[in-house]
Amino acid sequence: MFYDALKRDHGFRVDPLKALIVPRPIGWISTVDPEGRVNLAPYSFYNAISEFPPMVYFSITGTYGDSPTKHSRMNAELTGEFVVNMVSAKLKEKMNVTTAMFAYGVDEMREAGLTPAPCRYVKAPRVAESPMALECKYWKTIELPIEPGHEAHPGSMVIGHVVGVHIDDAIVKNGRIDVAAFQPVARLGYSEYTTVTDVWAMRRPE
Repeated sequence: MFYDALKRDHGFRVDPLKALIVPRPIGWISTVDPEGRVNLAPYSFYNAISEFPPMVYFSITGTYGDSPTKHSRMNAELTGEFVVNMVSAKLKEKMNVTTAMFAYGVDEMREAGLTPAPCRYVKAPRVAESPMALECKYWKTIELPIEPGHEAHPGSMVIGHVVGVHIDDAIVKNGRIDVAAFQPVARLGYSEYTTVTDVWAMRRPE
């Protein structure tokens, strides 16, 4: 089949696009507001975008309750910092708690029963239970084009420069990160997720 992505004439009950761009890593973004209150939220539109310099982004669609945008973006822009935490298989249920629409200023890390741990270069805490965390300095926000008919769902990309990396020693094996040891959770379509358990190596041809 073929469908026009702008007309969305696919005939499905739910738009299938996000079920086709899979799996998507989850950026579990922790920030603090100017008053020092912690925020924690997962984003499945997240990834690395550069190695030199090390840069990552998380992307936002729509507003959030009475706020003009998601709290993570607001805090990153106001404080100039954010942290990306990894969601391991053991943390999937706690991650799901933080998807709820909490009011601005509510500490989702506390609501999910997670432990804040200090960072080296940013004020926002990382999730102590997470096997990996990236401390980031906010670089810029890119506003995405607004689609006619969907003005209530503006999109944006928040980009940050990775300045510090925390790694749990338990996931390091023979000088490499053992992905299967912590089984990162990734987003699929609809309300579906997956866990990385099958890993193989494949060399680029010389």
